[in-house]
Order: sequence, then C-alpha cells, then structure tokens
Amino acid sequence: MSRVCELTGKKAMVGNNVSHALNRTKRKFDVNLIKKRFYIPEEDKWLTLKVAASALKNINKLGISAVIKDAREKGFLKK
Repeated sequence: MSRVCELTGKKAMVGNNVSHALNRTKRKFDVNLIKKRFYIPEEDKWLTLKVAASALKNINKLGISAVIKDAREKGFLKK
C-alpha cells in the first residue's frame, strides 16, 4: 500500500538535495504517517487509518467525526 494519508490525501513529494557547490541530486520528501485506531461513537466501531501528523492535529482540534465527514466529501475516504 502506498504512503498516502487516508484523510487528507497527502503523499510524497520530489525535490533536490543541494550541495554547497550547488550540485543537485533527486530526493524524496515522505509524509509523516502514523497508523492509528480511532473510535467512532456515532457508528459504535473502531477504525484503523494511516494518517499524517498534521491530520492528527486536525482530529484533536475538530474531532474525528468532523474530519471523517470532510474526507468523505472530498473523496479521500471510502463509504
């Protein structure tokens, strides 16, 4: 499975390592992903998701139900 946040759709970016002599070589900026279980009280079930650290901050701020609803509207989360 690819390294993509299931709530925000964030994925790896490509950029350059730049040396002191300004030589450029390709590199990859990975997403800070965490596998986490969440309890959804409305549905009375547990849900395991791979989420970015920034998505966890949104969950703490807005609540898991609001973030999941928004992700489903944007098409990142199925069902």
